Amino acid sequence: RTYSTVSEDKAIRIAIARDEAFGFYYPDDLKALEDEGATLVPFSPLHDDHLPQVNAMFIGGGFPETHMQTLSSNTSMCADIHDAIENGMPVYAECGGLMYLANTISWHENKLSMVGALPVDVVMCERPQGRGYVRLHETSEHPWPDQPEESDDLPAHEFHYSKLENIEPSIKYAYNVLRGTGIDGQHDGLLYKNVMANYTHLRNAGKNPWAKRFVSYIHLIITQADTLL
Repeated sequence: RTYSTVSEDKAIRIAIARDEAFGFYYPDDLKALEDEGATLVPFSPLHDDHLPQVNAMFIGGGFPETHMQTLSSNTSMCADIHDAIENGMPVYAECGGLMYLANTISWHENKLSMVGALPVDVVMCERPQGRGYVRLHETSEHPWPDQPEESDDLPAHEFHYSKLENIEPSIKYAYNVLRGTGIDGQHDGLLYKNVMANYTHLRNAGKNPWAKRFVSYIHLIITQADTLL
């Protein structure tokens, strides 16, 4: 199955997960993506059978654990997303999106398979594992263009009851955590293929124009590949 065909004008079409499981997005940030020329294409990991024709994905925060049975059962969608990632699709995921892209989610004695794109497992906990204000500093591994000045720290926030286990030791990260928890108390922004997945929620702002950078990254990947998938 072909997930996207990049047109001559290199139009950016970003699939954005929006349903009962995924809904935490800043409206201003979505507008910023559109202002950078991206078309946002809503899709439902819960209810849609297949990924729409796009050349990037944004899977935001939400509560995948409360819908894990339906998410896990939608094997055609999981397979589409897994294959798209393996074939180099640029993806940005936050919190619930990170959880969905993992191998499994465990909660209340249940352990179910998810997309299986990221080499980690998610475990739900009774108490918050990360909550509140976060400060991040980009590492040299961060894949998006136009890195901030070396001295700039990025303000953000997190709120998650889950943690990651069985993290592949060779995994690289986009951020060092100066304040907060992130993935392991020291790092956030797990990198795999062309995916960046955080527990932290970024906010598009002058000091952190992440929307512009993500769209620039998509353009870069498209240019390198000519056709993405």
